[in-house]
Amino acid sequence: MAKTADGNGADANTETDASADTGSAAPAEPELSYEEAREELDNVVRRLESGGLTLKESLALWERGEQLAKTCEQWLEGARAKLAVALEESAPENEGNGQNGQNGQDTPF
Repeated sequence: MAKTADGNGADANTETDASADTGSAAPAEPELSYEEAREELDNVVRRLESGGLTLKESLALWERGEQLAKTCEQWLEGARAKLAVALEESAPENEGNGQNGQNGQDTPF
C-alpha cells in the first residue's frame, strides 16, 4: 500500500496486477514441467520427513512444497481440460454409433 501513500493508486494496481499476472500466467504454462515439479516436490517431502530442520527451514520447505503441488495441479488441470475437449470433439462421431449400444458405458470415466 506504499504506492497509495504517494497518491498514485494506479501504481498500486499495477503492482498487484504484475503479481497477479505471474499467478495467472502460471496456470497457462508453469515455469517447471510437471515431471520437474513432481521430482522437486518429492525431494521436499523427503527432507521434511527426515527431520533435523529448524522451524524456519521446515516452513520454507513446506511453502515450496505448496507451490510445487500447485504447479503439478495446474499441469493436471490443463491435461484434464485437453482431454475433455478431445472427448467432446470425438463425441459426435461416437453418438451415431452408440445409439444402438450402451455408449455411456464406453466412456473412460
